[in-house]
Amino acid sequence: MQTRLHTRVLATAAGRRADEILRACVHCGFCNATCPTYQLTGDELDGPRGRIYLIKDVLERDQASRVAQRHLDRCLTCRACETTCPSGVAYGELAEIGRARLERELPRSVVQRVLRWWLVTVMPRRALFAFFVKAGGAVRALLPRVLSRAVPHAARPLPWRTTASSRRVLLLEGCAQAVVTPQVNAALAGLLSERGIEAVRAQHETCCGSLALHLGAESKALASMAANVDALFEAGQQCEAIVSTASGCGVTVKEYGRLLDHDPARRERARWVAEHTVDAAQFLATIDLPQRKQSRGHRVAWHSPCTLTHGQRVSGLVERLLRDAGYDLVPVADAHLCCGSAGTYSLLQSGMAQRLLDDKVANLMANRPDVIATANIGCALHIAHGATVPVKHWIELLASA
Repeated sequence: MQTRLHTRVLATAAGRRADEILRACVHCGFCNATCPTYQLTGDELDGPRGRIYLIKDVLERDQASRVAQRHLDRCLTCRACETTCPSGVAYGELAEIGRARLERELPRSVVQRVLRWWLVTVMPRRALFAFFVKAGGAVRALLPRVLSRAVPHAARPLPWRTTASSRRVLLLEGCAQAVVTPQVNAALAGLLSERGIEAVRAQHETCCGSLALHLGAESKALASMAANVDALFEAGQQCEAIVSTASGCGVTVKEYGRLLDHDPARRERARWVAEHTVDAAQFLATIDLPQRKQSRGHRVAWHSPCTLTHGQRVSGLVERLLRDAGYDLVPVADAHLCCGSAGTYSLLQSGMAQRLLDDKVANLMANRPDVIATANIGCALHIAHGATVPVKHWIELLASA
């Protein structure tokens, strides 16, 4: 793609990187074929190619655009387009640059500003988020449907069953998962302990920063990432890996090397943290787990989160681990498409998210599973709103086997 970015834009590191990404695009449009929002609307501007042109226009004119903001807001950042793209266009990174620019320059409505402030201020703080979850649960019946569905059910913190060992891994706790589904990390800690591996926490772990990053709140995102790098680096020195059970967190932590490359004080630490972070499936695939040759009769519909499939490029591992544990995985049509959760997307773009959810649940339920399994807290909560069978994290199934 030929570009003529404004000289003021090219004077910045973000502008030069955007120019590099834009020039890799060859306009082929293969990305639209796997873009969930383009499949819904058929609007070129709701597909990756159209959004690329909108960002290009903003950077060439050096002028923010409401049209660009509206269509970038509709983007799930599922990154299915990156998996499809034959030219390797780093669309997710380009979207980050575009969102940050638009968020700085285009003021939103008061309601939108308050909601986004709440999301980037409350959700990343576990204690504060837990308070609001409990408070929201108490008045759930009085809330509008969109808000009542957005309030998850609180769960009691669970102790980890683990013993001291020379083998040790650091488990990422995250924000929402630590409050709403603490049983996931507890289950993994127990599995690891049975195999002589100790699971430990990082005492000062903070939000990974992905929530703020995808909302264009660049400064908040980078501040969270910097604090998290310090905490994870210190806690991880005696560990063989940093293990993520929430794919949405894991994909961001794995990119800390790129995201904090501008920070000379943390550049090397960020690279170390990124290089040592693995998804739970990647780690469990390296250790011996008991296999069951006879099916236990549980039919599982597996939903691989976009952050696992397209972001981390991890595929096939969870399916193998579940099959080895005796589960029967049923076929799921259009498995590559997003469920519509996408972090805060289901709240900020509820109409589009509902349409995506309806399609996803129909495909997941088509072959009558006993349970739906996934690998990310957001997907699990979102899919549970439409499914008529339990929705579990796959590690819970592995542990119960």
